[in-house]
Amino acid sequence: MSHDARPGPGAQTTGRTTAGTSLEATDPGYLAAVTDLLGALAYGELRAFSQIAKDAELAPTLRHKSALAVLAAHELKNYAVLTERLHSLGVEPESAMEPFVPAVDAFHERTAASDFLEGLVKAYVGEGIAQDFYREISRYVDEDTRSLVVSVLEDTGQADFAVTVVREAIAADPRVAGRLALWGRRLVGEAITQAQRVGVERDALASILVGAPGRAGADLAELGRMFARLTDEHSRRMERLGLSA
Repeated sequence: MSHDARPGPGAQTTGRTTAGTSLEATDPGYLAAVTDLLGALAYGELRAFSQIAKDAELAPTLRHKSALAVLAAHELKNYAVLTERLHSLGVEPESAMEPFVPAVDAFHERTAASDFLEGLVKAYVGEGIAQDFYREISRYVDEDTRSLVVSVLEDTGQADFAVTVVREAIAADPRVAGRLALWGRRLVGEAITQAQRVGVERDALASILVGAPGRAGADLAELGRMFARLTDEHSRRMERLGLSA
């Protein structure tokens, strides 16, 4: 599920040569990094599609099932856009996605929702942290890639659906808030762990953040601020849901 986060400050454009040629065509290391970024995003969208479709089976009403079906279709559309870009770079999408299967699958296995409301909170809060992480990484790539990432992660009303349903549930039974708040706190820890794992285990992807010869990256202080922003966005989402962070 795409979310309503805002891109971080200080976005940088690093992906163009002086001749205006995309670095994908001139720098194999950068191509590997962009491949990792798009592969991680593509598998995230594919997994989100299957997860939302599964959550729809827990939906209490036809209205909720229908809304989740629309959200699942949106994730599948994003997946198609990302795989199309990978093909245009001469990369097989499955090869690009494969390195990220263990981390993403482990996150979903550790955070299996027990009911419909937990699934919604996970889609909005848990997935939101991962997507904020990719937005942060996109600050350090070329303009075309950044535009693609931002468009894929753009919210088209999904956040409002989750917020409305969760708030309605809390209004009907205030006891729900405590359970979902605990669930949200668990999700933030698991999601940040996943983001750190994804960012560290692949050297090419990590090079986007920390930089490489000829390409600027973030220093340790900025990396600290980045994770602080992830936490702040998590708190903002929890507040929108009517839950304590």
